[in-house]
Formats: sequence, structure tokens, C-alpha cells
Amino acid sequence: MRFALRPRSGCLVLCLSVSLLTLLLQSLWVPPEMTREEPAGAGRSPEEQGHHGHSVRRLALRLEALSSQVQRLTRERDAPQPAKEELTNLLQSLRQDQEGLVRSVEMELQRMAQKLDSLGHQSHTPRPQDDHRPQTGLHEVCEVPEDPVYPHCAEKVEFLQARWDSDPCYAFYGVDGTTCSIMTYLSEREDFCPPRPGRNHSALPWHQQPRTHKEEAEIRTTLRPLYEVFGGIQGPAGRFIRSRVERLSACWIKAGHRIRENTTKTTSLQKRVLLYPGVLSGGAGQRFGAMVDRGGPLGELVQWADLSASLFILGHNLTFTTSQNHLHSVIGAAPGKGSCPIQRPLLFDLIYTDYHGLAHLQGAMGLAFQHYQCCFRILDSFGTEPAFNLGTYARSHGYNTLWGSWHLQPLQYMTMFPHTPDNSFLGFVSEEVMVEQEEREEEVEPGPYRKDNTAVVYGKQDYMWQGKERYLEVISQELETHGTVYQPPGHSAQLPSNIINHGLLAQDQFLQLLRRAKVFVGLGFPYEGPAPLEAIALGCVFLQPRFQPPRSSENSDFYKGKPTTRQVSSQHPYAEEFIGKPYVWTVDMTNTTDVQETVRAILRTEVKPFTPREFTSEGMLERVHAYITHQDFCSVSFPTWPPESALRIHLGPLGQSCASVCRRASLVCEPALFHHLNNPAAFTRLGLSCSSTDQEVDNHLFPAYSPWGRRCGLQRERLLFSCAGSDPAHRRLCPCRAHRAGQVALCPDCL
Repeated sequence: MRFALRPRSGCLVLCLSVSLLTLLLQSLWVPPEMTREEPAGAGRSPEEQGHHGHSVRRLALRLEALSSQVQRLTRERDAPQPAKEELTNLLQSLRQDQEGLVRSVEMELQRMAQKLDSLGHQSHTPRPQDDHRPQTGLHEVCEVPEDPVYPHCAEKVEFLQARWDSDPCYAFYGVDGTTCSIMTYLSEREDFCPPRPGRNHSALPWHQQPRTHKEEAEIRTTLRPLYEVFGGIQGPAGRFIRSRVERLSACWIKAGHRIRENTTKTTSLQKRVLLYPGVLSGGAGQRFGAMVDRGGPLGELVQWADLSASLFILGHNLTFTTSQNHLHSVIGAAPGKGSCPIQRPLLFDLIYTDYHGLAHLQGAMGLAFQHYQCCFRILDSFGTEPAFNLGTYARSHGYNTLWGSWHLQPLQYMTMFPHTPDNSFLGFVSEEVMVEQEEREEEVEPGPYRKDNTAVVYGKQDYMWQGKERYLEVISQELETHGTVYQPPGHSAQLPSNIINHGLLAQDQFLQLLRRAKVFVGLGFPYEGPAPLEAIALGCVFLQPRFQPPRSSENSDFYKGKPTTRQVSSQHPYAEEFIGKPYVWTVDMTNTTDVQETVRAILRTEVKPFTPREFTSEGMLERVHAYITHQDFCSVSFPTWPPESALRIHLGPLGQSCASVCRRASLVCEPALFHHLNNPAAFTRLGLSCSSTDQEVDNHLFPAYSPWGRRCGLQRERLLFSCAGSDPAHRRLCPCRAHRAGQVALCPDCL
């Protein structure tokens, strides 16, 4: 039997049908804000939950919209605007759309029912090992335990309940906002909650030991495979690093042969090493690299090139990257913002980076950063003193800066020069003209080392020359003066008229210019770069300005904020203190008489090329090999290298640092030996009688003796053992040691 319905009645029936279907879908749609007792989508992956939830939601929303349209059209049926025929056609099309939606709903509900049935069978199926999502039961109830072994568990659960969606890495590890998923994550990926009952529990994935690597490191006789390691470095910075390694390849190979002859009795295991210069990463890296072609700083690039060559020649396995994405991949970082630990054990024994890279690693490794920070080695040109390194101490004692507070062992920071004995001196190689070229020239031009009466000025950008006109004029009266200042396209550098400017030269051309020059002239900036040593290695005399008063973080914008209290007495303190005359002359730049007399004295002096052993390729290989073999910052015990036999105890006068006390004795302060002095017996050994011994307050000057009240202070925090620092109220106990000839970093018994 058929019933003829008028349009108005048909609309009402259609609206009723649509409403019933919508209510049915809404009753089946479980929103993500589930109760704790019934976690949403338990036993399903976030992707599966999202797929089914979004499908049903979309259908419900479409039906609601359809219902609204039908009701509106019904109300407007008698209105004159739409024609009755048009309204009838529209209603027919809506009915067809409704029928299609109903069929879609039926199919979706059928798929959901099948999925729910299959989940009951899959709930006990073990998950694959590479699935990072913790599986929880459908109706599992989880209570936060009160366990004194895990005092922060409840706090962390509460935090993640409110913030679990702030970083995608939590969802990657299976957190969906429920207490069960959070506690599973906090027990199986972090270590803040106890293991959950009934679940297999083992060491945290990133705590587990990777596959043992027992291959011995053997000296390599070619650098060609290293160029493939450099393949990912793009731009001017990458070209500079590779070209430097290629230019010095013969020197590196020859030095490797000599090291192999001298270290036959000591072999070391091959290390897996990651090199990540963060300064070259991202947009900042592109800007830094672009400066290379405009006379920008090259010291960092020199170090990265020479460190890479050293490690490769010594036989270690290298990965070199300047990409943050590649960094995340090789360390196994979880996708997201870095709130979660890495997915697996770190595959590298050592990671060399810089302050920028250290921040990138912390942002990628989450909780694992502290677990692996003993593997880090930080290239830090100007040094980081212990008072700046320990965050709590720095903030409470006025040493807080943007660069410090990383809580590393101070010897993990590796400097360009041995100016901060609290850190490890890494250095670089002073580049020389190729040996083969020298031999050819000696055949043609036998006799004494020839030099022209010319000077080359140290300063590749014209702002470095400003205010130095009188100083340069005096030098130009005695020597033909050359510059290598960058000139922007279409512009000329603003230099005195008596300067012959060659523009920015390629490194090999610059070295040839130095080879003929008599003097290399410092302008006071840049500070402590590699170029003066390269000039001295090519037979130049380095003339540099004295700073009075010395430059420091208190009076210099350049040093302001840097984590050091050093007083820099000249443009290049290492050249002044460790090399000196006749190779290095330091003058008052404002005293024209002094400058003129010094230049004339230099012209009467004949010097030959000179390179301190520690800045030769062999010296650097020797030093890097010693560090890799003996330095261990992952051990909780006190260091055993250098050996105690190297210790020479000195009691400093009031107001002097241990760095200066040891230097005055022609020794070096060795922070790894401080623990031998941090006991009452050390004071007795020095003939000091202590009325009291203080170990209650942290002080980076301790161990030290105060003659007022005969108070002896011991160090409570080992990260504060410091060669730097002094005050007029304390006499410091200083661990000094001797060093090998031309190798400040190593004691005579250190190899």
C-alpha cells in the first residue's frame, strides 16, 4: 500500500529520520576525553583511533547539516522566493544524499564492529620490537603508586595529563592522555615511575648497551675516504674545510707514520665519533658560511678541519654533519620537540660539537642528554672556567652567562690555545708551505732563508683598521706594507693610501705573500686567531699591540658574557707568553717612538721559520691520541690520568690563581690532580696548621688556606676544582705539573 505524502509531511519525515540517525551516530561516537576507567581506543594505535573517530564524526556532522537544511527549506516552503518545482527537486536531491549517507553509516558501523571483534583476539598478541607505542588493555584501571623509590612519579603523571599533547613525541611513544598510557611511558621510556605489573620490564632502551665495537684503531695512510665523510657539508664553509684537509694531506700522512712508529706498544679501540659543528647548522650556519668569502672568522673552521683529519688518521670511524635533521636521525631522536628521550642507545662513543650544537643536542635528546653528556667534547675557542660551568654556583656567585651552566667536566671543553688549563687544549695545525715545494725552491735558490722588506697587516675587514692610521704610518716608513682586505663588489676598502691591498686572497695565495714578508702586523683584533702562528711558521716576525689595561669581560664588548675571567694582555697572549722574542714583539701601539724602534730592531734580526711542536700535525695527533686513550669522563671515580707521579704541589701567595702560580714556576696547573690535594694531609704536607677545616660552603678557590684564623677550606663539589680564580684572603693549594718539550698538554709521563 502506498501513501501519498504532501511536501510538508515528507519534509517532516525526512527531518525525523535524519535526527534519529544523528543521535545514533553520536551515541556510538566516543570522544577522546574518556574517563580514566575506560581509556579511549585502548589497545589501538593513535592512527587507528584517529581514522575511525574522524570517519564517524564526519558522517555525523554531514547528517546534522543535512537535517538543518531540510528544516530550513520546510519553513520556507510557503515563502514566495523559491519556486515550488525547484524546492521539490532540491528535496529529492537531499533525499538521495541522505540515502547515500545512511549506506555509508551502515558500512562504517559494520567496519567498526568487525574491528572491535578483532581487537579482542589481538589484545594478547605480542607487539613487534620496533613498535614504540605501549599497549594497554581495553578497560584497564591504573592508579598512581606511592613508592619512595620513585618520588616524582605522581608529579610527572600530573604534568603529562595536562601537557601530553604539547609535544608529538609523547603520542609517538603511545601516550594518549590516559593514566595507563602515561604510566607505561614513564616506566618504560623514562625512569620516573615503577614498572607496571604484568609487563616485561628491562633497562630503558636508551640505557642499553649498543653492539660491542672491538675493532682496533689503525693509523691510516690516505685521507681520500674522509672527503666522502665531508660530502654533506655545503657552501663556503664546507669548501674551506675540505680544501684545508686536502692541502695538508701530505703532512698528515707523514705525521701518521711517525706516530705509528712511536706508539707501537699502545693500541686503542676504534671510536665511533660524531662531529657536529652547530655553528654551521641552519640559517645561522648559512650566514656564518657566507662570511667566509667576505673575510669572516676562520678559526673555528680551521679547528674542525684539523680535528677531522686527526681523528681519521688515527683510525677512528667518523660521521660529520651540519644538518639538524641528520643529527636527529643518527642519534635516534623521537619525532617532536625534544621532550622525550632518544629511541635507542647512542651509537657514538664521542660527540664533538660546540656551544650551538650542545643546545641542539639538548633539544633533541630529552632526558637522555644528561645520561650521555659524558661523551661530549665541546670546541670552545676562548675557554669555560668551572665557576661559569656549574649553573647553581654561577647564579649565586655572579658568574652566570649565556654560554655557561652546562654542568660538564671542565676538561670536556677543548680550546684553541692552552690559555685556560681547566679545559683541554685541542689546538690546530700551523699551516706551512708544502714540503715538496720547499725542496724544489731550495734546489733553485740555495743559501739563507730569503725575505723582502715587506709587512703584511693582519685584518681582513676595513673596520679593524680604523683608528690605527698613525701606527701603520710609522710601520710604512720602514717597510712596504700590504693588506688583504675584503672589497665588496663595486667598492674599494677604506685604507690608508700607502697600503697595497690585494683584496681577500685564497689561503694558498695568502701563505705565499707571508712567505716573502718580513713582518706580520697585528692591529689588536681579531683576538687569538691562528694566522699569527702560520706567519711565524713561514719565517715572519709577529708585531702586535699590548693592551693596557688588559682586555676582559669587564671592559671589552667582545669578551663580555664569555665564561672566563681571563685578563688578555695583548692581541695574542699565547704568542707573547709561549713563543716571545725574537719571533713575537709586543708594543704600545700609541707610542710611535716605541713602534719605530721595535720595527728597526726587527729588521736587524734574522729569524727562521718556527712552529711549536704542539701546533705541528704530529704534535696534534699525539695530543688527540692521548685524550682519546686516557680521558674518561663517564667514570664516577676520580681521574687517574695524568698519573699522581706528575703532581708538584705549590702553595700560592695571597691573591694569585693556580694558573699563574704554576706558570711562574715554569709548570702547568693540572685540574685532574686537584683531588690529591683536597684532604687535611695536603695542608700538613705543606707545613700548614689548620685551626678549622671548612667543607660546608662551595667555593671554586678551594682547597685553600686563609691565614686569618688559620682556616683550611676543602672542595665539596668536584666540578668546581679550578685553576682560575683568586682573592686576597686565600692562599690556594695548586696541583702543578711539568710538561713535555713543546707540548703543554702532556706531562713527561703521560704517554
